[in-house]
Amino acid sequence: MVQRLTPVARKLRRNSTDAEQRLWHHLRGRRLEGVKFVRQLPIGAYIADFAAREAHLIIELDGGQHDLVTDAARTQALENFGYRVIRFWNHDVLQNTYGVLEAIRNELLLGFNRSE
Repeated sequence: MVQRLTPVARKLRRNSTDAEQRLWHHLRGRRLEGVKFVRQLPIGAYIADFAAREAHLIIELDGGQHDLVTDAARTQALENFGYRVIRFWNHDVLQNTYGVLEAIRNELLLGFNRSE
């Protein structure tokens, strides 16, 4: 399954939304709490927008095409792989970038404290 999703993930990376580009600028290169994030990571039947493997955290950015029922099933499937999933609207990333980063930072710190 992952091999079939890899070309799709590459295409998504090349065609990032403005919100994805903005968030990636702040996550790449271990810029947030020294945690390594990757973009468009195939996990099972899905492609996670951003993932921190060592922190077992997935960040999903949602635009107008998302709905609660579909997102709930997707979240459950990703959680079945051992990840915690947090979601933000594209609008929030663009309008309140530092608030979103602080929420991600808090989730990272909470996750690291759970594992100690």
